[in-house]
Amino acid sequence: MTLISRLLGFVRDMVIARTFGADAATDAFFVAFRIPNFLRRLFAEGAFSQGLVPILSELRAGGDAAAARHGIARMAGTLGLVAALLTALGMAAAPTLTLLFAPGFHAQPIQYGLAVEMLRITFPYLFFVTLTAFAGGVLHTWGQFAVPAITPALLNLAMIAAALWLAPLVERPVEALAWGVLAAGMLQLAFQLPPLWGIRQLSLPRPTWRDREVLRMFRLMGPAILGVSATQINLLLDTLVASFLVSGSVSWLYYSDRLVELPQGLLGVAIGTAILPHLAVGHLGRDSGGFSRTLDWALRWVALLGLPATLGLMILAKPLVSTLFEHDEFSDYDAEMASRSLVTYAAGLPGAIAVKALASGFSARRDVRTPLRYGLRAIAANCVLAPALAFLLAPYGWGHAGLAAATAAAASLNALLLLGKLLADGTYRPDASWRRFGARLVIANVAMGALLILALESPWADWSASERVVRLGLWMAAGFSVYLASLLLTGVRPRHLLLSEKA
Repeated sequence: MTLISRLLGFVRDMVIARTFGADAATDAFFVAFRIPNFLRRLFAEGAFSQGLVPILSELRAGGDAAAARHGIARMAGTLGLVAALLTALGMAAAPTLTLLFAPGFHAQPIQYGLAVEMLRITFPYLFFVTLTAFAGGVLHTWGQFAVPAITPALLNLAMIAAALWLAPLVERPVEALAWGVLAAGMLQLAFQLPPLWGIRQLSLPRPTWRDREVLRMFRLMGPAILGVSATQINLLLDTLVASFLVSGSVSWLYYSDRLVELPQGLLGVAIGTAILPHLAVGHLGRDSGGFSRTLDWALRWVALLGLPATLGLMILAKPLVSTLFEHDEFSDYDAEMASRSLVTYAAGLPGAIAVKALASGFSARRDVRTPLRYGLRAIAANCVLAPALAFLLAPYGWGHAGLAAATAAAASLNALLLLGKLLADGTYRPDASWRRFGARLVIANVAMGALLILALESPWADWSASERVVRLGLWMAAGFSVYLASLLLTGVRPRHLLLSEKA
């Protein structure tokens, strides 16, 4: 389901790139979209569940279905009220928020005004995505993963429809995308209601501040979201600094980040979401061995799929961007610039994926302060590195790529800090076979990388769109085949990757 949603996301971005290109108007939209999209990533991509699922697991473990349903109603009502108040404040403060996240727009009054107007349209998405994420957390706790995983696809479908059919009907076509975001929020929330009814956890929300579960939810949720989402916060900083760089920088960063999002969402979000209920149950049952084995299993999959994804994105950066986005309004120059930031963003992909899994090891034990502390350190590092690298590399055409490099470094730092703490505490004890497993991965990645480098010798700019798609697909299939064959030849077997087995 996550794969379907991510692939639709690529279709969405291809439609936007072809229809609107990369200019001042699209920069304005991506700033207006960055804030609600940032919140979607915080909530819908697992960070929200880090604080919510452990509490819901306790409610479900109590065995009283009625009490669990009433507790969920109180949490949903209070959370919805807070989200509604924040939405109203955000719409009123849209001019200030635009200056905060894109201060460089102040020198361009038309671009600034357009961004403010679109932010007021997109900001109510906060209300809907918050309740959607809450519903997803409930479904995760009851073992329902498919509906929350496919729900983000509705955002992609709504924006595609807005770009193709609404844009020609409005005075400023790019504003159609903002209306698509708002419509998507409503659709996503409505989509969660039938499955909630199916597990008998749908009831009228009841706001209250005097409930123990509600207070615990807010105490855990805030630090958990900040702790696991340092990378997303750093992306906002990228947008801020990019607004001072050459026109198109915000859009180039957006398109390259979208390519990194595919493996990050498929691996980091899926693995972190899947293991959290298991870790929570293991903690409640005081099964330290099972707790460590679950983390070990998750990190094996992070390495197994995250490393080749990183290598593939870095080597095939230009062919990927050219194939997906270089059409109509999106030029070869735009493709070259977006590929530069893709290379540097991709360098931090293993760290960004690992953070999702490692943070679950803390959240399941109700420790939200440690990920928060390390997340803040990563943000601080990015605050120093991002402007320094951006303005140092800007004269060479790599300013926006410098921002991506800083974000990648911060994500890697965050993952190393989390892993170091789990090892120091003895909570995570790596299996003895990691050295052998790691050597097999190195051999497989070197073999795949050597093959993919040959793809760069092809004249991608001279081919038509259909030729690029076919040839890129063939190179990706060849790279995957070499990687898989190398793993099998070095001794990796499916049984080594099962949760109950040891490689």
